[in-house]
Amino acid sequence: MFRQAIMGTYVLHEHTFSCQHHSNLPGMFVERLAGSSLGSPDDDFVIVEWTAEVGTHWIAPFHVHHADDEAWYVLEGTLGFRLGDDEVEAPAGSAVLARRETPHTYWNAGPVPARYLLVLTPNLARLIEEIHEPDADIPALFALHDSELLPAEPS
Repeated sequence: MFRQAIMGTYVLHEHTFSCQHHSNLPGMFVERLAGSSLGSPDDDFVIVEWTAEVGTHWIAPFHVHHADDEAWYVLEGTLGFRLGDDEVEAPAGSAVLARRETPHTYWNAGPVPARYLLVLTPNLARLIEEIHEPDADIPALFALHDSELLPAEPS
């Protein structure tokens, strides 16, 4: 089975092969994304494929990005989102956009693991990498990346 991901004007198909460089598309390549990422903090955007295990815990703390947008596309299962004061559920086939200055968090809202694509800026990719380092000062790192942790309850 092939899944398609539209990136700009190119359509990439997921196969079970290692990274291949296409000489007719300078600077473009096809890479297996499952459980990995496409792009890096040095690129204009990063796409990661992650799986959220079953459970009602937040995948990320309630937070806001002051300069960056963040988007999700649900491949399997259902993700729940808190966007500002609103809560929504996004089943497979749904896309969610948290524009900059929108407080948000998300969780697995279904009875099975949820597989999803996360599209983020290089700034947010660096933030995610850094907060997972041992002894990371999470609030300071959020501030360094023009983001902010928020109280769980709306004020």
